Amino acid sequence: MASQLCSPELLIAIWVAAGLLTLAGALTNAEIAGMISETGGQYVFFRKMYGDFVAYLYGWAVFAVIQTGSIASITYVFSEYSEFFFTLPRLPADVEQSVVLNVPFIGAITPLANIGVKGLTMLVVAGLTTVNYLGVRFGGGVQVLFTSLKVAAIMALVAAGFALFDGSAAHFVQDSPAGVPRGAALLPAIFLALSGAFWAYDGWNNITYVAGEVRDPQRNIPRALFVGTLVVIAVYVVVNLAYLWVLPIDGMAASKLVASDVAQAVLGPMGGAFIAAAVMISTFGTSNGTILASARCHFALAQSGRFFRPVGNVHPLFRTPATSLAWQAGWTCVLVLTGTFDTLTDTLIFVSWVFYAAGALGVFVLRRKMPDAHRPYRVWGYPYVPALFVAVATLYVGVTLYNDVAAYVAGEIPFVTSVFGLALVAAGVPLYFCFRLSAARRA
Repeated sequence: MASQLCSPELLIAIWVAAGLLTLAGALTNAEIAGMISETGGQYVFFRKMYGDFVAYLYGWAVFAVIQTGSIASITYVFSEYSEFFFTLPRLPADVEQSVVLNVPFIGAITPLANIGVKGLTMLVVAGLTTVNYLGVRFGGGVQVLFTSLKVAAIMALVAAGFALFDGSAAHFVQDSPAGVPRGAALLPAIFLALSGAFWAYDGWNNITYVAGEVRDPQRNIPRALFVGTLVVIAVYVVVNLAYLWVLPIDGMAASKLVASDVAQAVLGPMGGAFIAAAVMISTFGTSNGTILASARCHFALAQSGRFFRPVGNVHPLFRTPATSLAWQAGWTCVLVLTGTFDTLTDTLIFVSWVFYAAGALGVFVLRRKMPDAHRPYRVWGYPYVPALFVAVATLYVGVTLYNDVAAYVAGEIPFVTSVFGLALVAAGVPLYFCFRLSAARRA
């Protein structure tokens, strides 16, 4: 983002603007979550808005790669950073290359490569799944602990940067010598930077998946969406101000790992260990939260008869979607072994934003379809706030598709990733009709 904008003022403005746009999406979802307080989140919302088929496509995409791919990739980062403290085993190169699978569009994958990191990743996924298997209160307690530790680590870096480093306030207004993009080049730079910020803010709607297991959800879900988003905006802005205090904008632009460079500048050699520990805390907590929330979507999908029936079972003792959690962990481990999760997750970011736009548009649909439904919270600024979010999300999808096609035509990528994402979602369509037929026969 720093290299795209070359301006500290623009950088902070983009973080704030992306945060406010995310807040618009959160406020829009808060109205829907307040009136539909059922476990399953967005899947349940889409059923009310658009019917079974669209809801199924969303639920299938979540299970197939959006959330399982996220769990795999985030937990993999945890395992990679653990090697800062101890070395994980690896197989000899000839053994790693002894098993090679060729996947269409993705290419050759080697399941045995980096098996130590993959093994630890699968072990952590299994452990966190067990935690959430034992109860939402237990899983939620782990989430509160690691979220608190994550924010504490970030704030410690911020405090150390300002207190221990002789930085410069001039960095807050000093543009890069490369020059700030002007004229026709400014809008693409802003859009690219917004894309990075949107990805950083992603996950804001995960609380809606567990609405049916939250006390007083009509009140607490909207509050969580609103307060949580504001806190995250504040954290991102403050940490970027700390980076700018230590490094000028061109220093940030040249850095591959900004947090690591800042930590080492402020704390010396121990800065690397601090950042490694902070990343492990952050990814561990994020994986736990994603595991806790996402399984509720597959659970709701199965309970509606649109997925494998056992996935809709509730554990008789712990009252959790135990089978859904187990299936999610199993598929995540498959993605970890294949190593394709990064490719698949990058591909389906495009699809995620299609559903974000559709979800926000659903506020207008539900106001028309269910005008008399009880709404404990009504989105502030209606119809302008949800319309703004729909417009931005639609623009994001359109520009992403255009850029992918242009990159493919230029020979920069082997296939149009956004179209590939749509194809992966479409791959679940035959299953939809199989599940629908099976449900009709049972009825």
